[in-house]
Amino acid sequence: MIQVRELEEQDLPGAMELVWAVFQRFEAPEYSAQGVETFQTYIQDMEQVKALVTYGAYADGLLSGVLALRGDHISLFFVREEAQGRGIGRSLFQYAAARAGRPMTVHSSPYAVEIYRRLGFVPTAEEQVEDGVRYTPMRLA
Repeated sequence: MIQVRELEEQDLPGAMELVWAVFQRFEAPEYSAQGVETFQTYIQDMEQVKALVTYGAYADGLLSGVLALRGDHISLFFVREEAQGRGIGRSLFQYAAARAGRPMTVHSSPYAVEIYRRLGFVPTAEEQVEDGVRYTPMRLA
């Protein structure tokens, strides 16, 4: 059973550990050293992280996915490797989307473009690189 809830401040360090582990496995190979450093600096800045609205998905009591919003923009969306393909990401997305305004946007990593397409997002521009971070701007159609 998947349970989704807004995370509290004390949950954020563990959530960022999950984000970092998944990023290293799936995203970092597609990024330059500068991009990896930029991302790591972002998730280590707890004041910045606390400014996000962050949701966590729990499967069997274990934090298995994290989605963080800045307004209507998805800033972070990561699911633990062993939990992928079990509906955790979709549950997390639906929970967050029900609480966000429209239209939701995201700067999708190369790895996640197809995942976002399956959730109903469409690209709004070609892939871009900023501070070493590769992304495709997308919005929920």
